[in-house]
Amino acid sequence: MSFDLTDLRLFLNIADSGSITGGAEHSHLALASASARIRNMEELLGVPLLLRGRRGVKPTEAGLTLVHHGRIVLDQWERMLGDLGEYAAGLRGHVRLLSNTISMTEFLPALLTGYLAEHPNVSIDLKERLSTEIVQEIVDGKADVGVMAKSADTGALEIFPCRKLSFVLVTPPGHPLDGRSQAAFGEALKYDFVGLAEDSPLQRFLEGHAARLGREMSYRVRLRDFYAVGDMVSRGIGVAVMPETAAERCRETRDIRVVRLTDSWVTRNMVLCVRHFDELPVHVRELVESLRS
Repeated sequence: MSFDLTDLRLFLNIADSGSITGGAEHSHLALASASARIRNMEELLGVPLLLRGRRGVKPTEAGLTLVHHGRIVLDQWERMLGDLGEYAAGLRGHVRLLSNTISMTEFLPALLTGYLAEHPNVSIDLKERLSTEIVQEIVDGKADVGVMAKSADTGALEIFPCRKLSFVLVTPPGHPLDGRSQAAFGEALKYDFVGLAEDSPLQRFLEGHAARLGREMSYRVRLRDFYAVGDMVSRGIGVAVMPETAAERCRETRDIRVVRLTDSWVTRNMVLCVRHFDELPVHVRELVESLRS
């Protein structure tokens, strides 16, 4: 009996998600199969790897050791795939990419489409995170590349400039802020908002700035994408904060007004961050170069 890279990836996914169910879903395995694989690993090693509780699981001391070495093994595997990719077309590479909301919605899809078309043997696991979470997951080896705001403290990570994006306030016609060329975010907090879903890093980011002003954001409704948000705003349901590029797209088909925000945080310089660029697999370095260009 032995375990393979699939088992190793499964265990890391379980450790990251805090549940066998979450790890199984992320590994594209049935729950019964995932549970059997973990039991086989524990039987082979002769030690329990997970502490199982009502709220999920967490690695034991032995499990944490496996997490540490497992990340090293998978990193080396990805580097090997990248280095051999030029010679063996059948080998597949994988990139773990994290992004904040604004980058994920406004420019990443178009850039990733071009990269994936040129790299048919590479897959990308893209997840949405707050900028501070991106830094920590890159440091911990849970991801390869992060796209986030430059203002975040990146510590010893290597960073590369990427894009510049801005937030604006959108209002329905006839709103008290309609006709204003600019306004402060604090002024908008007097009104009801149409926001993104509760788990949206962008919405959490905005709520943080509201809290710094001693206020809370009042929501009429929360939705999953900017088009739906723009539609609700056009119908007079509330105001919203969104990237300027998204607001301009919405304005093509929705009757909304765009008001510039005067707060210092509304213009965001996006950067790419990695641990050590020269140590990344070839296909990951090529993704970084593609996003930079």
